[in-house]
Amino acid sequence: MSSYASSSSLLETSAVGLRRLIGARQLSPVELLDACIARIEAVNPFVNAVTATCFERAREEARGAEQAVMRGDALGLLHGLPLGVKDLEPTAGLLSTSGSPPLRNHVPSRDIELVARLRRAGAIVVGKTNVPEMGAGANSRNPVWGATGNPFNPDLNAGGSSGGSAAALALDMLPICTGSDTGGSLRIPAACCGVVGFRPSPGVIPSVRKTLGWSPISVVGPMGRSVDDACLQMAASAGMHPGDPLSHPLDPLSFLDPGACDLSRLRVAYTEDFGACDVDPAIRAAFREKIAAMRHLFAACDEVSFDLGDVHRCFDVLRAEAFVAGMRATYERDPGSLGPNPRANYEMGTRMSLLDCAWAQFEQTRIVGRFQPVFAGYDLVLSPTTPVSPFPWTQSHVDVIDGRQQENYYRWLALTYVVTLTTHPAISLPCGTDAKGMPFGLQVVGPFRGDRRVLAAARAMEQAFGGNAMLRRPRPDTATLQAAHPPLHSIVTAPPDDAFAHVPNDGASVSVV
Repeated sequence: MSSYASSSSLLETSAVGLRRLIGARQLSPVELLDACIARIEAVNPFVNAVTATCFERAREEARGAEQAVMRGDALGLLHGLPLGVKDLEPTAGLLSTSGSPPLRNHVPSRDIELVARLRRAGAIVVGKTNVPEMGAGANSRNPVWGATGNPFNPDLNAGGSSGGSAAALALDMLPICTGSDTGGSLRIPAACCGVVGFRPSPGVIPSVRKTLGWSPISVVGPMGRSVDDACLQMAASAGMHPGDPLSHPLDPLSFLDPGACDLSRLRVAYTEDFGACDVDPAIRAAFREKIAAMRHLFAACDEVSFDLGDVHRCFDVLRAEAFVAGMRATYERDPGSLGPNPRANYEMGTRMSLLDCAWAQFEQTRIVGRFQPVFAGYDLVLSPTTPVSPFPWTQSHVDVIDGRQQENYYRWLALTYVVTLTTHPAISLPCGTDAKGMPFGLQVVGPFRGDRRVLAAARAMEQAFGGNAMLRRPRPDTATLQAAHPPLHSIVTAPPDDAFAHVPNDGASVSVV
């Protein structure tokens, strides 16, 4: 197979482009993997995005992938592409800790369905990507692996809970990574790191890990450096599975090309806060500047107001309900083994009653209904993805926004969890930088079950943004990366044992997205 001229240009090539080169015998999967491993070894110490790795197994699989190409075998959609898996997803033979001390040496014997699908499509698992403990919060730090630093400034946080995936993509360590989202865990780290994070409609990609199978709150989804890369992963992972009762028959390959979108025909609504969220004045100002720079692209671009009801209490109850369902055994065995965030959510849930749960289910139904009228006149809703610029990773969460005290550690995620409650598909699209020079994420919300429509629009917007310095995707400068202060590993309580010192077991990782 032909050798690619430049390792740097190779790693900057999109996942779609890399797959095309592999299929054309212009790039060896072995060469690509070796370049990714070299990049991880050189850059990951600055940001701590990739945690447990399986390089030797990956090299063996890459050699097999190369041989399949040379034999002329039928190749999967992701054939030969190195993959990072969020550390909430169990992976066969590879440490799956969820960032939690009780699971610090947990090595599953089977891949969860999402990972199994991606591997069947030809992806090669290289390692796990970092998360907050049990996925609780939007700052990817935990006592097992430490914190993930932002690719633009490792002293700042990378968002979460898919922060490791977002940082690995932003620094071109891996071409594809998985994510998941309850309150914004795909969208927030994508915004913080300048990549794409897509929250699909519930049931489009089966989420067999969630403990409340009928709940639409938690989903799994793709992260990528472009919308097309996210679409590629969607095509390899979407489709029905009995492990997720919300999944349904669909054509996964339809996501490969969601269709053309003429932005000049779109009517777009925008909001700074959904009428319910605290947002820093500097982010409001940056958002207004972005809207002013893009509004000429659309047939209409109008500010709209919302009155969605008690979105905060509704999310509190539904989130706590999921933590109680997923963590009861761990909590009852040893409450002290859980960190402050998952423990706080669990204990919040134990104080709630059936009346609270029934009210939250009813209120969410009303929120969905209240959200629909905007789509009678508009095709998309735009908002900021996050209410603040990335903050120091040593700060677990945002306490105060625009002078207002936040009620709990996740209240600052309201811009994304409001959309979660509506069940609409949403994508965070890189949209230039904020006043501090950090990536700015534009949240693009599509109509009910309009996954392909929002992807098509986001792809067209991404292309249009590329010609505008205020709107195009920012790229981190690896030449200026410096070690974080304090070190990102300073919160590790004890390192996990080597992943391959264990015989795989059948224990299941218990976590919330």
